[in-house]
Amino acid sequence: MNLTRHIRGLFQPIQPTIQQTKENVNYIEFLPTTKLQPYIYCYWQLKTTEKLNGAFSYKVVSDGCIDILFEINNPKDNFVAGFCKKYTEYILQPEFNYIGVRFLPTIFPQIFKVNASELSNKFQNLEDFVPQTSKFIANHFHPKLNIEEIKLKFDIYFTNILNRTVFDYDNRLYNAIDTILKNYGVLNIEKDVDVGISNRQLRRLFQFYIGDSPKTFSKVVQFQNILKAKPSNQSLKQNKLFYDIGYYDQSHFIKDFKNFYGVTPNKAFKRTQ
Repeated sequence: MNLTRHIRGLFQPIQPTIQQTKENVNYIEFLPTTKLQPYIYCYWQLKTTEKLNGAFSYKVVSDGCIDILFEINNPKDNFVAGFCKKYTEYILQPEFNYIGVRFLPTIFPQIFKVNASELSNKFQNLEDFVPQTSKFIANHFHPKLNIEEIKLKFDIYFTNILNRTVFDYDNRLYNAIDTILKNYGVLNIEKDVDVGISNRQLRRLFQFYIGDSPKTFSKVVQFQNILKAKPSNQSLKQNKLFYDIGYYDQSHFIKDFKNFYGVTPNKAFKRTQ
């Protein structure tokens, strides 16, 4: 089994905070070539369709992934955003055109041999971690490129990297991830994830390849599955969703959700429905 392809089949991270027509800001995701899809979840673009009246607040929710991103008008400044265990808010200028690459869990450390924990909860210069990729972006991207041209450049570049990459398919790590994803993040790590190693060893693997502990990754998976389900405000109250997803009371559920999203579930789903 292609273990990375299996992750994509079980996990589709969502970034729900941008509405397509709101405030003259457009967010789109577009797929890489088929060969890259088990490794790169998507390429994305966040841009203004016309100049805004003021700065724009862009809220990124926890999604378990690592992203490369840059402003295409200034590609020499390119960045990497690591695994985050809470939402992140960016204040952007009234005009912008950001391009990004979202890697599925474990992939960035696999292909670039970078310890994911060094990136966690941080937004850092890509040059400090992957100078060759930083240089590629600086030298090959400019504002006149359209989406298809951007996709082609990325596809060629990352396909070449993939062809040279020797993956460490540690079954202990990927079996643990498989168990977490198949249980939608609703499980007891110490009791339900038995892959033949100690909790300490498993945590070490997750720190390197994911960027945080198995427990934190499970909570993010759980959160992402809630976003995918899009429960109504009424069902949040009546169906006791928080019990179904492993919480003993509503207050802890709301606290965790707000930590990952930045607002309460009621506000989040009212906004996206």
